[in-house]
Amino acid sequence: MKRKADHILDFRGSITSISLLKLSQTFREMKANEVLEILGSSLDTRSDLFKVLPDDSYDLIFLDVVEEEDYFYRIQLKKKN
Repeated sequence: MKRKADHILDFRGSITSISLLKLSQTFREMKANEVLEILGSSLDTRSDLFKVLPDDSYDLIFLDVVEEEDYFYRIQLKKKN
C-alpha cells in the first residue's frame, strides 16, 4: 500500500554511484518509520539500491515500474527501528 513519503529522491538521469551515496546519506538521517520514495530510470541503480541498504533496515512498501514513453520506477521504503 503506497503512502505519503517523508523523503523523496529523484535519481532519473543521475549517475549511479552518486545516487547510491545520496541514498545512503538520506537513509542514515531518517528516523524510524519514515518513508523514503525513490524515483529512477537506470536498471543498474535499481538493482544496486537494495545492495547498499542492509536487508533488515527497511520494509519494501511499494515498487512500481512505468514503461510508457520513458521507463522509470518508483520505490517506497519504510525505515525500521
